[in-house]
Amino acid sequence: MAMDVVDYEIKGAEMQFVEVELDPGEAAVGEAGSMMFMDAGIAMDTVFGDGSQNAAGNGLFGKLLGAGKRLVTGESLFTTVYTNQTAAKARVAFAAPYAGKIMAMDLRQLGGTLICQKDAFLCAARGVSLGIFFQRKLSVGFFGGEGFIMQRLDGDGMAFVHAGGTVVKRDLQPGQTLFVDTGCLVAMTPNVNFEIQYVGKIKTALFGGEGLFFAKVSGPGTVWLQSLPFSRLASRIFAAAPQRGGSKEEGGLLGGLAAGGLLGGILGGGDDD
Repeated sequence: MAMDVVDYEIKGAEMQFVEVELDPGEAAVGEAGSMMFMDAGIAMDTVFGDGSQNAAGNGLFGKLLGAGKRLVTGESLFTTVYTNQTAAKARVAFAAPYAGKIMAMDLRQLGGTLICQKDAFLCAARGVSLGIFFQRKLSVGFFGGEGFIMQRLDGDGMAFVHAGGTVVKRDLQPGQTLFVDTGCLVAMTPNVNFEIQYVGKIKTALFGGEGLFFAKVSGPGTVWLQSLPFSRLASRIFAAAPQRGGSKEEGGLLGGLAAGGLLGGILGGGDDD
């Protein structure tokens, strides 16, 4: 199976989606539940694993191995392949799961491999292989949090990954080091050295709000950082949500007065008559 070369267009600002244009016979692989719309004539096929050449060429064992790798990273056992079965060009679109940016990664220009967060993959050209990347150091395994088990994308085609909030790309020179919150490291090239380091001070660890560990990345190589990891967004939503059911009024004091019925009684005028 040859690597498909696809054209694409990323649209939107905060809530983005990517339109992938497929020539006759070309196909794209999408994460389960990421499809937004598609033209008539595109066929959907759910496959076990990632549908790449490696898994397809190794029979059932290869497919089981590919699916098992995806399960380890927390993803579905299945992916969906969208194939253009018409004689003309057709488009399929994939939407970001939450506010952020979609990054188009040309694996050929990145040396054939990209390491990314386990939930960052959105879609790719058919032929891109999805695997797992284990950190070499034991400390990363115990304390890496979101940054421990990451996805490995291999191939020479286009892959699209999603990051939360704003994305920053940093090219690290040999020996240059950057300390990053483990959830903010969304992707990196495989030559980057990545390890987990303790924050160093008990007071900072207990009361700093940044956790006990952060990621230490060293060049040479390229890293992509996200300003809003989904775990951070989810924790803020959970903290603001009502914990005992019912609705939580907005507006601080005004909301509290409304919830207490004070404004309701005033505006209702009373029914003493």
